[in-house]
Amino acid sequence: MSAVESYSAGREDFAALLEESFSRNEAMEGSVIKGKVVAIEKDMAIIDVGLKTEGRVALKEFNGPGRDQDIKVGDEVEVYLDRIENALGEAVISRDKARREESWVKLEKAFEAREKVSGMIFNTVKGGYTVDLDGAVAFLPRSQVDIRPIRDVGPLMGQPQPFEILKMDRRRGNIVVSRRTVLEETRAEARSELVASLEEGQVIDGVVKNITEYGAFVDLGGIDGLLHVTDMAWRRVNHPSEVVTIGQTVKVKIIKINQDTHRISLGIKQLLADPWDGIAERYPVGTRLKGRVTNITDYGAFVEVEPGIEGLIHVSEMSWTKKNVHPGKIVSTSQEVDVAILEVDPVKRRISLGLKQTLRNPWEVFAEQHPAGSTVEGEVKNKTEFGLFLGLEGDIDGMIHLSDLDWNRPGEQVIEEYKKGDVLQAVVLDVDVEKERISLGLKQLGGDPFVDAGEFKKGQIVTCEVVEVKESGLDVKIADTDMMTFIKRAELARDRSEQRPERFAAGERIDARVVLFDKKARKIQVSIKALEMAEEKEAMAQYGSADSGASLGDILGAALKKATTTDKK
Repeated sequence: MSAVESYSAGREDFAALLEESFSRNEAMEGSVIKGKVVAIEKDMAIIDVGLKTEGRVALKEFNGPGRDQDIKVGDEVEVYLDRIENALGEAVISRDKARREESWVKLEKAFEAREKVSGMIFNTVKGGYTVDLDGAVAFLPRSQVDIRPIRDVGPLMGQPQPFEILKMDRRRGNIVVSRRTVLEETRAEARSELVASLEEGQVIDGVVKNITEYGAFVDLGGIDGLLHVTDMAWRRVNHPSEVVTIGQTVKVKIIKINQDTHRISLGIKQLLADPWDGIAERYPVGTRLKGRVTNITDYGAFVEVEPGIEGLIHVSEMSWTKKNVHPGKIVSTSQEVDVAILEVDPVKRRISLGLKQTLRNPWEVFAEQHPAGSTVEGEVKNKTEFGLFLGLEGDIDGMIHLSDLDWNRPGEQVIEEYKKGDVLQAVVLDVDVEKERISLGLKQLGGDPFVDAGEFKKGQIVTCEVVEVKESGLDVKIADTDMMTFIKRAELARDRSEQRPERFAAGERIDARVVLFDKKARKIQVSIKALEMAEEKEAMAQYGSADSGASLGDILGAALKKATTTDKK
């Protein structure tokens, strides 16, 4: 090979080596490489990364939250090669970026494996905190700091602790972590162990942590149990604060353990004697005693007859007379009342009490003081379609039925003459204590016209006074009595042309014949037509029959002539 050829070949080899060197160096950019500390100048470490030039890294990059690294000459470190050479001819390297790259690789593996990672909270930002995960910075939302909201995060700052990665986005450089999920998992494990060590029926000491409307939560040493308000005492407890206070140590009995939900039900009253034992013997039916009203509902009132024992006065047993009144208008909370035992059910733990049973039945009292036939006085309380209601002594009512308002006139007509507030006298007709009904009569204040008038025979002629003229007939009163009856239009005359009510006038006296008298049914009917027909028949019988050929006019004329001749003699 000639010298020229040799030189040409050397140049080609050098160019290839140089190109290879550049390619290798370019490939190293953007990666983590190893270097050696060759010098320390003030706050900078000079690091040889095996290139034609060295790089500088600030000493503070070797330190961070929870880690202080004492760098000295000769130490081998890993750095991130950003650029092989800058304007000053130095390599641009970074320890922070190297650590971050290392952390991201580890964190991605932990995220995929759902493993916990260690980190330290080192700063506060909007909506949460920043956490150093060995070089990588993550965001910890405020809601993910603890199981319960905490006001001061200061004690947690700078303390290594486990976190769970919720979300990672390497392209955006975002990591979201949670401390709460770790605590919940740890707590769940602890709860499981603690629950497994507890047994139903066990008596244990606990500390009251929180009080609600329905009970109190008691810390049993790492797990909470619920002490429901109904299990605090045998007596009625209106609010848990009446029995326990926050921070108080209480002895409780484990009533029930739910192994699936780890819910524990506790009781205090279960450690005390059950006041319901022997209840039926202590309170036989009919016993009267005093009690205190503890609660009032729409359906009645609860009365404490002894500590831990309550009975219910149903609204129907509160008053003899106030039927549709709210219990709160009869008794008040904390009021002492006399009650009677109506029923005791030890199995259902129920006692039925009566308030009205301690007072006399007002209907019995009324029946004793006002027997049938006596007269009472009362105010019209109400008017209905079937009669009047009078308010009577003892806060009870009596009813005057429409049929007992007047002997002669329809009740529907008579009731219009009365109004609320009118004070009336009435006769007691009947008292039904069981049905709580009192029947009164207004018309009975006067004599019964059917009784006073005596007997009437069918066919008897009576004199009547016209009381009212109607299109359908006449309302008349039998003379010298208070008996009223009605003469129908068809009974006003024998001849149809004369059956006109307008022929008569109120106050006019007329004769009529009794066609019906039923004293038991209280009915009397009279007829002018029947009277005329009877008189005609009598005249025909006396002066000739229809077979003689004489007309009715001839017969009546002869009768009239005979009567006149007799008068002259």
